[in-house]
Amino acid sequence: MRILGIESSCDETAAAVVEDGVSILSSVVASQLATHARYGGVVPELASREHLRAIVPVVRLALEEAKSSYSDLAAIAATMGPGLVGSLLVGLTFAKSLSFARNIPLIGINHIEGHIHAAMLDSQVDFPAVALIVSGGHTHLYEVSEKFSYRLMGKTRDDAAGEAFDKVAKLLGFGYPGGPVIDQLAPYGNARAVPFTLAKMKGNVLDFSFSGLKTAVLRWTQVRDLAAEIQARRDLLAAHPRPTADEWRSATPQTTLDLLASFQRTVIEELLRRAVAAAESTAARSLIISGGVACNTGLRAAARELHLPYPVHFPSPALSTDNAAMIAAAAFPKLARGEFTDLSAAATAGLALA
Repeated sequence: MRILGIESSCDETAAAVVEDGVSILSSVVASQLATHARYGGVVPELASREHLRAIVPVVRLALEEAKSSYSDLAAIAATMGPGLVGSLLVGLTFAKSLSFARNIPLIGINHIEGHIHAAMLDSQVDFPAVALIVSGGHTHLYEVSEKFSYRLMGKTRDDAAGEAFDKVAKLLGFGYPGGPVIDQLAPYGNARAVPFTLAKMKGNVLDFSFSGLKTAVLRWTQVRDLAAEIQARRDLLAAHPRPTADEWRSATPQTTLDLLASFQRTVIEELLRRAVAAAESTAARSLIISGGVACNTGLRAAARELHLPYPVHFPSPALSTDNAAMIAAAAFPKLARGEFTDLSAAATAGLALA
């Protein structure tokens, strides 16, 4: 039972062939990082155009690497949302065209559900589970049942965690995407040097908020007048589009390294504190942490140090970021139940999972 997965929700064009929901026969990702880095973030119109250029060769390569043809496919799965609507339209419309032309069933997938299933490609997950999906666009907590029904338990009220990483990095002159740079530099700082305040939420205590933390970093830089230091890093970035960790360290004083370490520690504490509270409130047997921020080495290390009575499942880094293998994996249970998507289905930027 082979499924062709197509993912185009943001700035990566991806296709993969997955067999029986667990065996990855191929996974191809075309990144747009070089296109968007000069603008300090994803430009939706440019993202759509890059998807149009990449979708055909990416799908063709995924089929070639899987040694598969269209006649071998039991279904075609594509992301319907959430995401940038122009980007979503490219992948979904291409999948619809293949479905119609080849008479292959179409399965529309929620991007967040794909991230949940990414963890199941690497390990056996016991249910019920709690899933923390944390990326540049999402910071959500879900209760996941054995039959893959979902209950939203908490979400960010402002910035997503990955967005906060990128905005802080951009503010400090580290460019885009900044999350990986902060992760590289944080181990060289004192994570207790800057005592950031944890967000206290009214209403749903499992909700997240990172805008206040981002503002606190801004105030810290203003008080210390770091304009010259920040400009020096921007000049480094202009001269070398991909500086090494050592080059970044040489352009970053210890006080700023301490700031980065303290910022990362605070974000990680916020994420894990609420994820563990959600798991305890549901008697979960597993905790899933997935999405682009799940690549963060500090987050992975902190989760291991919790010594929880249930396992914490992270996908591999390649499956944590946007990819199509997770979309195909999420489609397999729907294929088994005969839940197919009509060709009239629309791409939905704010598609809810639960």
